[in-house]
Amino acid sequence: MQARGVTVEGEFTTKVDATDDLAAVGGADVVFVALKAYSLPELVPRFARYLDDGAATVWAQNGIPWWYIDGLETVDPGGVIARAVPPGSVIGCVAYCSTEVVAPGVVRHVEGNRFTFAELDGTSTDRCRAIEAAFVGSGLRAAVAKDLRDQVWLKLVGNVAFNPISALTGATLGQMGAQPEIVALVRAMFDECAQVAEQLGVAFRVPLERRMRAGFAVGAHKTSMLQDLEAGKPLELDCLTGAVIELADRFGVDVPHVRTVHACTKLLAFRSSAAATVG
Repeated sequence: MQARGVTVEGEFTTKVDATDDLAAVGGADVVFVALKAYSLPELVPRFARYLDDGAATVWAQNGIPWWYIDGLETVDPGGVIARAVPPGSVIGCVAYCSTEVVAPGVVRHVEGNRFTFAELDGTSTDRCRAIEAAFVGSGLRAAVAKDLRDQVWLKLVGNVAFNPISALTGATLGQMGAQPEIVALVRAMFDECAQVAEQLGVAFRVPLERRMRAGFAVGAHKTSMLQDLEAGKPLELDCLTGAVIELADRFGVDVPHVRTVHACTKLLAFRSSAAATVG
């Protein structure tokens, strides 16, 4: 990226200031954190100490974000992230885009360019509106939301089902949607997630059947978890199925399909990691 910049295939190439120096966040007004969720407990305490007073931190991760609810070991083990980040700095973000990393610094954009931001208390602030304006000014769709916590779950239900099933089967979203048995499994997992979400007062903006069909309609796209599996990377699982199971246990909700898929994908991740170590 330092030598070649960032390329979005068929759209643009641009030069970027890329660095692996975490101290580079110092002096920034806004810091976007788009790391995999499993990277946060180790990396956040290392860069958070460099944040300027008053800097905003925008968190764009899959699954249940660490800031969503206190005490979730699957997303913030031991509370290390919450202790490291200045509470007033946090802005939530839900990203609606499907992409594939073709090579370092080269991205294939499949569909979607929408980002939603919000303060954790739902208030509208100047800094959120400034971030929205910057995104819109660059040609992206962006909005400051009053219902970000609901939107987290609307995206989550899809990722909880689509991502691990795609990793287990090697199928694209379109291929999953063409198999009636997989459609039934996805529908059951959606229903179990909705039962957990209900305990948190979540209201879904669109019917979950429509959400499911929209996911399948993306077509020949490999989910991020399948991409990670094929690249020999760790699987971002605990923040998805793991977090839903932890919340289900907290609320006494039965989620047998989510548990089964989680267990199978954990085994897949273990075998993939073992193979990478041997290799």
